[in-house]
Amino acid sequence: MQGNMMDVPLTIPFILERARSIFAGREVVSLLPGGRDEAGQPIPRKHRTTYGEVADRALRLAAGLQGLGLQPGDRVATLAVNSYRHLEAYLGVPSGGFVIHTVNIRLHVDQVAWILGHAEDRVLIVENVFAGLIPAIRAACPKIEHVFVLGPTPAPVEGAEDYDAFVMGHEPMSRSPQIDERDAAGMCYTSGTTGNPKGVTYTHRSTILHSLASAPKDMLDVGERDCVLPIVPMFHVNAWGLPYTCAMYGAKQVFAGVFSDGRNLAGLLQDEEVTITAGVPTIWMGLLAELDRAKAEGHPYDLHRLERLVVGGSAAPESLIRTFEERHGLRLAHAWGMTETHPLGTASKVPAGVDERSDEGYALRAKQGRPAPLVFLEILSEDGERLPHDGKTMGRLVARGPWIASGYFKGEGQGNFFTMDGELWFDTGDIATLDERGYMHIQDRAKDLIKSGGEWISSVDLENAIMAHPAVAQCAVIAMDDPKWDERPLAVVVLRPGMSVTHEEITAFLAPKFAKWWLPDATLVAESIPIGATGKFLKRELREQYRGYGNAAQRSESAPGD
Repeated sequence: MQGNMMDVPLTIPFILERARSIFAGREVVSLLPGGRDEAGQPIPRKHRTTYGEVADRALRLAAGLQGLGLQPGDRVATLAVNSYRHLEAYLGVPSGGFVIHTVNIRLHVDQVAWILGHAEDRVLIVENVFAGLIPAIRAACPKIEHVFVLGPTPAPVEGAEDYDAFVMGHEPMSRSPQIDERDAAGMCYTSGTTGNPKGVTYTHRSTILHSLASAPKDMLDVGERDCVLPIVPMFHVNAWGLPYTCAMYGAKQVFAGVFSDGRNLAGLLQDEEVTITAGVPTIWMGLLAELDRAKAEGHPYDLHRLERLVVGGSAAPESLIRTFEERHGLRLAHAWGMTETHPLGTASKVPAGVDERSDEGYALRAKQGRPAPLVFLEILSEDGERLPHDGKTMGRLVARGPWIASGYFKGEGQGNFFTMDGELWFDTGDIATLDERGYMHIQDRAKDLIKSGGEWISSVDLENAIMAHPAVAQCAVIAMDDPKWDERPLAVVVLRPGMSVTHEEITAFLAPKFAKWWLPDATLVAESIPIGATGKFLKRELREQYRGYGNAAQRSESAPGD
């Protein structure tokens, strides 16, 4: 027997129409470059618009793209920062039947060109601050037929058109084309895989389901009364889906553009009365420094409306969570996901009966949280056997769900997908634990895990503990070769201004929390730690830099298990 419910396609035009008709007056605020100061640095100016105006321009963009002769499924790439114009593309490109392909602006131009060529993009939308790259991109990507520049440029750019003139030169699309909910709507390329990046294509259906599931109270808790500042870039897994989720539920959106420093962010959070913001740990470290400075000088920011700072991309130390809470009364909340998971896989909320400010509460907040509805997680042994959910046993984290990728664009990298008990699963490449209440805790990337004497050591746990030391600003722990134990931990630290620390002080600081064989064999002080395009430490570069460091005679002789 079948039910008699309507089969309504789950497509992005629904989000556009909902924003246009129900939330037309809700604001969309963007920081845009408004000239330069004496040092040549951009000066921010604030631009205000509404969902109604964004939706109107998105429909004009869709009509214009159709007028260029694009066919359903053709890719439209963006090389852009967070702004209202980028939001227009988020809504307009897929509503016209095309695929929006957000490209990482922090990649080298050769990598950008490779990705554009691999995706076979026909149109490119470029932020004006990157207009200088257009000649090189056009020369390397002959399949790109049209280039549009977001915002004014000092002089016309050869081979490019003005985006605003193109958009306003068309009447709004009156009706969306027939779109199958399983058609591709968006595309992102991975940053953490070996070899060339791999393309992940999101469907209309997955985007709608992801938006629906992201908003509830025990996930990101987004509603119409909220004001959301996604600092995570819109080229980084759709800004964790927040532009779509906020538009669906009517939350005000605020975009910082290129102004992601602590002072500009703190000002935006205060002036726009932001309730939810999201970014990677390095962003929050910069914000914390600015909040501390302002408080010490006697003019603290008024952030009484700010309810949650969502952190993802990499694990935030428990010490950082405690510091935000204890110094400024602000709640840092973990979420976890990947390009392949659209990205929301888990979110961390403290369960009923647990005090958020207790040791247990902080320990839970330092985990990546519970799976979103419809997302299933397991941990597996190296032999592919399911492991116990006891919060201690580490295993390969695998996932499945309606917004989890089933493969990569053009069928590449299929080794990350496998069948278990007749169901398709995705191997995340993370090593994690799961506990009895469903909390997932990332221990490491499989490639970063340190295997010492046959036992695993989590570089992430060591890093987060070391960053709680008062002298340490940043820390990355990597494996160094050892003839006896195979691998041993090496800590690379960046110190706070005016501070110093010794290896012995670091190991003494760690000793109460870790087994002796977990402790790093050496600590190196560096001026900086290389950070990648998504805000994560580039441990591969560190491993190359320190390959062959030290000798076994100078290191600890403690064996794993001692």
